[in-house]
Amino acid sequence: VQLQACGGGLVQAGGSLRLSCAASGSIFSINDMGWYRQDPGKERELVATITSDGTTDYADSVKGRFTISRHNAENTTVYLQMNSLKPEDTAKYYCSAEELLVGATPTIYWGKGTQVTVSS
Repeated sequence: VQLQACGGGLVQAGGSLRLSCAASGSIFSINDMGWYRQDPGKERELVATITSDGTTDYADSVKGRFTISRHNAENTTVYLQMNSLKPEDTAKYYCSAEELLVGATPTIYWGKGTQVTVSS
């Protein structure tokens, strides 16, 4: 599974950005997808996840501001709509995909990351 993310950039506080991430390769084995973020010197943290049937989960810090969704025929493109952005949302954002094969341990794949910078 390969993941290609895009949509990051520089935005003023209060603004919006939309990230997208398209999966390719063994896409029929993909289960959950998600977005994580990481600042230099800090641990990667969960932003939002979405299951194959559309159940979502969010970090408390982004609830009510961010929305995760999945689309396309194979349900393997994941989006993150980010509204009311704050300077503390500044980080490199990574998309993830869980590959679930029968009889095997789930494998997590990561995209290369896209930078989001929110100016005050």
